[in-house]
Amino acid sequence: MSLEQTLLRRPAAFWRTWSFTLVCAALSACGGPVEADSEATAPEFVAREDSLANVRLRLMAANLSSGTGQDYDPGHGIRIFQGTAPDVVMIQEFNYKTDSAADIRSFVDTAFGTGFSYYRESGAQIPNGIISRYPIIASGEWDDTQVSNRDFAWARIDIPGPKDLWAISVHLLTTSSSIRNTEASNLVKFINANVPAGDYLVIGGDFNTGSRTEAAFSTLSSVVSTASPYPADKNGNTNTNAGRNSPYDHVLVDSDLRPYQTSVVMGSSTFAPGLVVDTRVYSPLSDISPALSGDSGASGMQHMGVIKDFLIPGDAPASSVTVLSPNGGESWVAGSSQTITWTASGISSVKVEYSLNGSTWTTITSSTGASSGSVAWTVPSSATTTAWVRVSDASNATVTDLSNAAFTITTGGTGGTGNLFINEVLINEPGSDVNGEFVELVNGGTAAVDLSGWTVSDGTAVRHTFASGTTVAAGKAVVVFGGASGIPAGTPGAVAASTGQLNLGNSGDTVTVKNSAGTVVDTATFGSSLASTDGVSANRSPDGSSSGTFVLHTGVSSLMSSPGTRASGAAF
Repeated sequence: MSLEQTLLRRPAAFWRTWSFTLVCAALSACGGPVEADSEATAPEFVAREDSLANVRLRLMAANLSSGTGQDYDPGHGIRIFQGTAPDVVMIQEFNYKTDSAADIRSFVDTAFGTGFSYYRESGAQIPNGIISRYPIIASGEWDDTQVSNRDFAWARIDIPGPKDLWAISVHLLTTSSSIRNTEASNLVKFINANVPAGDYLVIGGDFNTGSRTEAAFSTLSSVVSTASPYPADKNGNTNTNAGRNSPYDHVLVDSDLRPYQTSVVMGSSTFAPGLVVDTRVYSPLSDISPALSGDSGASGMQHMGVIKDFLIPGDAPASSVTVLSPNGGESWVAGSSQTITWTASGISSVKVEYSLNGSTWTTITSSTGASSGSVAWTVPSSATTTAWVRVSDASNATVTDLSNAAFTITTGGTGGTGNLFINEVLINEPGSDVNGEFVELVNGGTAAVDLSGWTVSDGTAVRHTFASGTTVAAGKAVVVFGGASGIPAGTPGAVAASTGQLNLGNSGDTVTVKNSAGTVVDTATFGSSLASTDGVSANRSPDGSSSGTFVLHTGVSSLMSSPGTRASGAAF
């Protein structure tokens, strides 16, 4: 059930609670209590402070008042709190000095820290309460019909991670197990009516239970786990009353939270099921300093604190990436060496791409370490004023960023200029093996040309797309064959058509080369006179000149074809 649905189904009494909570939020901004009727109060509303990784959450049930006034003023309980450092405490007999707001705030500051929030029920002789390291976003009390001097105190806490924690502080009656079971039954009804099923739940405090077989545990098991293993002290004793012979005090969590329970670690000591804090037997006591050995046996100290730890999943790391350069307005020379830079958070690898028109993208690298923050790039030899760079999470394309504005690629300057053109085409392969068809491209310029994403087409369709990272140096050639089996051994710069064929027509065809932006770089149409002779290619005349006309290869050389070399067979 969603929180919205849960709120809509809540009783009128809850809405009185909620309304009062909103009214009092400002009054409790300092973390102190808000006095109210017996139905609800709220200490403060604080912005979320979620973590980015698994978080250790320490929950404690604590009826640690001492002396004759059921009060924390003697200081024994304060030292135990300081030494054990809980994150969320379900506290009983929540009295300190005059019980004024200033005194209660002083107690919380001293025992836990100035950043802790709290809720303390009002109008009770021995009030229950919740004290939390994390923001309390709503709180109140549910009526315990079996007693007159306290109720069930609850708080909804914004712990790290996607779920809230509902903490309930209880102090059941000592009179009889049947009355305690009635209290448990009433509490279960409140929980079912108010606590969203998707949130975590903990019930903690002084249950006054004489054994673990009392009916109250069976009743509570419908909302929390009451099963073993049970927290124990340094000697393995799981009982928690002053005489250490009855299990009075408990920290019980729901089935959502129970799987995350982990060992309680105090200094050099580890307690796998959790810890019953008895300073009289704890060793070494330095683990829980400044607690003193006699604190748990102080006059009026009738209970031991109970602690359980949980390693809960925090929020997923926020992932982001930001392109730093080129970020718009730059003018980079075609063929020059540049560096693309970025910053990234929560990402292990990035994909880097560029575009010459803002719509067609060519991959520079499909995956490189995000933490490196840079990658070297040879600027493609295509003049444009609408170039862009995009960097994305390699495993999640929705986390991405591109240059803030377009940048320019020029074909002049010290970087040189590339000039790619069609130099030789074998349309009619020797014999009938169409894998031997080829298109030879030559870079007659003074700078390398990045062919990433460039295409070669016949008169019908695209037959080859150059792989990312393919370049042809100035004065060199690259040859696209119909198939790998048709490539003669030792042919320099040879690749097989990415579609598995060139499909050139023996009666004539048109070959077109386009750059990654889809702009035509060169095109040539071959009639039947250049396409009908088996094994003889059409070649530029003069060879290697972008302005030369196409003639049969036998017109410029004694060779029938010369893929990857000059017409004479010499190297480019």
